[in-house]
Amino acid sequence: MSVQDLGISVDTVWMLLAAMLVFFMQPGFALCEAGFTRSKNTANILFKNFVDFMVGSVLFWFVGFGFMFGSDGAGFIGMPNFGDLSFYTNAASLPTEGFLMFETVFCATSATIVSGAMAERTKFSMYCIYSFFISLIIYPVEGHWTWGGGWLCNADAGSFMMDTFGAAFHDFAGSAIVHSVGGVLALVGAICLGPRLGKYRNGKSTAIPGHNLMAAALGVFILWFGWFGFNPGSQLAASGEVNRVAISHVFLTTNLAAVCGGLGTMFTSWIKYGKPSFSLTLNGILAGLVAITAGCDLVSPLGSAIIGLLAGIILVFSIEFIDTKLHIDDPVGASSVHGVCGIFGTLMTGLFALDGGAFYGGGFGFFGAQCFGIICIDLWAAATGIILFWGIKKIAGLRVDKRIEEEGLDIYEHGESCYN
Repeated sequence: MSVQDLGISVDTVWMLLAAMLVFFMQPGFALCEAGFTRSKNTANILFKNFVDFMVGSVLFWFVGFGFMFGSDGAGFIGMPNFGDLSFYTNAASLPTEGFLMFETVFCATSATIVSGAMAERTKFSMYCIYSFFISLIIYPVEGHWTWGGGWLCNADAGSFMMDTFGAAFHDFAGSAIVHSVGGVLALVGAICLGPRLGKYRNGKSTAIPGHNLMAAALGVFILWFGWFGFNPGSQLAASGEVNRVAISHVFLTTNLAAVCGGLGTMFTSWIKYGKPSFSLTLNGILAGLVAITAGCDLVSPLGSAIIGLLAGIILVFSIEFIDTKLHIDDPVGASSVHGVCGIFGTLMTGLFALDGGAFYGGGFGFFGAQCFGIICIDLWAAATGIILFWGIKKIAGLRVDKRIEEEGLDIYEHGESCYN
């Protein structure tokens, strides 16, 4: 075996190991969402997380991967190729099937974010339709604009982004592409569904506690663990000094953002509410992780700590604003954790990047590219989400009947309970 072959083998193993870590985030999401909601809907929530991955795996392999990475003439969408992977090649010589699996788990992550915001009142059949369309078209199209070599990330001389901003859009592991898209779709879905029964009484928000904080905490630990594949794995290589240093740097910035996000939320809730909130702190850790995902490769350790801390603080006010002012019922805070903090982290990359960031003498061109990119991506998510969810609502109905919601989705939707 040549030195080059050995390097490719190491890179392939690292990519597949990272894919396994990201796949393991699925039980993390499932436990977190189940813990933050009521016991009568637990099986339904767990089932939807399985559906996201089952449906997403088939569709992303058959058409989504082609839409995202296939060739095109305008930078909007690639050719579907219908399960034929022979079209794809990469400069690193990584196996296409392995790269497909790596991208599949990212697609499934974006899809599963939405289930928490729509929990406890969504028809299971209608959720399957949503899962079908995000894996088929919503995620692959905006993914093509960015990671697929489309117009937003085109840094070639004469490209639209370079002529307009002097910089291309940057999202290393998915603050915008994965998380903000999932968060925006979660917000749209929650708006279309309306609040759970009893959530708002006389114009005021009423707390509906989850049934198992221990499950939620375990879920966050699993997600945190999986993020060490999500972010460092996006380097897609481990051989050689450059990659070793890059992976180590991303590990550090990812962890610092997580812990500072948790601390920011803990102290903010302590000051604001008189007691430190455990449930909010769990979401604060996720907020820091989401926020650093775009720029974990470009910012310094100090920059990552600041971004995470600010994300944790912003989270508290975002959850309260969406709940008490907008009266949008998001049981797990997905629209704040993934939507708001995903947008925030994407923008902060344009300020804190050591190379090109506004705070480091790079001017505001890169920051402008980040602003423009996140607007385009989230407008796409919002527009397609509105069409999808309102279309389902008008044609077939998105929400279960009142009696089913009151007594629980587990029995009426699936004929079985999670707890017996």
